[in-house]
Amino acid sequence: MSLMEEITVTNIDHLGIVAGLIDEIGIVSIINQKLGVDNREKITAGQVIKALIINGLGMVSRPLYLFSQFFEDKAVEKLLGTGIKSEYLNDDKIGRVMDEIYELGLTNLFIEIGLLVIKKFEIETKYAHLDSTSFHLHGEYNQIEATENHQKKPILITKGYSRDHRPDLKQCVLDLVVSSDSGIPFFMRAADGNESDKAVFGEILTEVKKQIKLDSIMVCDSALYSQENLKLISNLKWITRVPMTLKKAKEVIELDLEKVKIISSTDPVIQEITRLLQEKGYKWLEQNVTYAGIKQRWLIVESEPRKKSDIQKLESKIEQEKKMALKLAKKLETTGFDTVTQAQNYLKSINKKLKLWNVESLEIKEKILNKQSIVYHHHIKIQPRVSEIERRTLVAGRFILGTNIESNSEIKSPEILWNYKNQQACERGFRFLKDPHFFADSFFVEKPQRVETILFVMSICLLVYNLGQRELRNTLKRTSNLLKNQLGKPTNTPTLRWIFQCFQGVHLLTINQSQKVVNLTEERSLILQFLPSCCQKYYL
Repeated sequence: MSLMEEITVTNIDHLGIVAGLIDEIGIVSIINQKLGVDNREKITAGQVIKALIINGLGMVSRPLYLFSQFFEDKAVEKLLGTGIKSEYLNDDKIGRVMDEIYELGLTNLFIEIGLLVIKKFEIETKYAHLDSTSFHLHGEYNQIEATENHQKKPILITKGYSRDHRPDLKQCVLDLVVSSDSGIPFFMRAADGNESDKAVFGEILTEVKKQIKLDSIMVCDSALYSQENLKLISNLKWITRVPMTLKKAKEVIELDLEKVKIISSTDPVIQEITRLLQEKGYKWLEQNVTYAGIKQRWLIVESEPRKKSDIQKLESKIEQEKKMALKLAKKLETTGFDTVTQAQNYLKSINKKLKLWNVESLEIKEKILNKQSIVYHHHIKIQPRVSEIERRTLVAGRFILGTNIESNSEIKSPEILWNYKNQQACERGFRFLKDPHFFADSFFVEKPQRVETILFVMSICLLVYNLGQRELRNTLKRTSNLLKNQLGKPTNTPTLRWIFQCFQGVHLLTINQSQKVVNLTEERSLILQFLPSCCQKYYL
């Protein structure tokens, strides 16, 4: 045998970090305990799920579509276990495991893993955030009914409101509940493509409360705020945005905030939150209201940057509508009407189209066309609707937050605003899931059940990623260390994506069955010191 035949080079890159985080959580053992281990099988269900997660976080476009090719050049035994070969990860095996995982109950399994992570890593759950997003799919996806062997009815892949701006395609929906602490997801739910947030958010939070014994304050957007939902979650604590369609909201949004004085607090945490919010140009006023029979505290909030942006948009809209009003006025002046009433009614119909301008008739002139025919013409001018423009200028940059926590000692006004702003924890998670280097913008599986399982795997990937980023940042802060970011500047809050990029080019060199990790530079070795020990072992 020649020397060349005794040497192999396979890739580890950042996948050792991913594999280590999966081990740190214990995902393989959880799956194997649920599904059992058949000694006749060359690879366990837990290892297959681990491979799916590694593939999902592999930083390649459309990972599942290219799954078979993905592991061809990877250090499979190092990442998945002794004796495991890439050919064991074939479509049949993956499909069977996905079907078995589906039958376990995806939401319950995810909750079990999420709660384990919360307990083991001491994730703060005082605040939790609920949100949803849609994923578009290609294909027909005909509806499948529950059968004797499959008692659960799969989700309906159908058209609905598309957050992806692809209304031409069918879609599915993913609901997530994440902690405000680093956006760690602990509840996921796959849903029909035409699901309405407003119709189900109350039910979801009720289900979360029933299955998860955490006394979290639930934070949502305005889809939660309806009489039906608020009554449904009356035993929960919540913070949500109040829809501006409510009559009461339209009244309080116009309250004077210019002379509002923010009450100082002796609590240093509240002091810091207040300082940061004021630096960002926020001011607020608290009001006690009752809606749907529930006593609440409303926070009328004004953002200075958003106000400037809204006023710019308003000024642009005023100019656009002025052009429209002039065009309508010109047409009106040249139109003859058979009667005065007809002329007046047409003027009214025009003004209904305008919000910021008003077409006024100075007089209606009578014009004789011939001895037997008379028509009526408007002599008009346009005027801005000053009161409406002033009202819109006043409320620019404003929104209302509501909570059913009446006690100011339990949660103060700055905390309400601060934790609502952390609703971005969910939005960041969804952006991550839709990144071109993650699961891209569509799925390549044919059965609705497997679509649900893909959503489960994606949610697990998000959990693994956010946990890894949290542990890295916490260790850097605790040890007062810094790492270089993309710009070469020291930071204690690097993204895990950047760390992944730093590990591109790490290989496993095998010579006559003797293995060595190569390209592990001093910088990479330093980074590994701040990651969990389970990550480090893959680079030894």
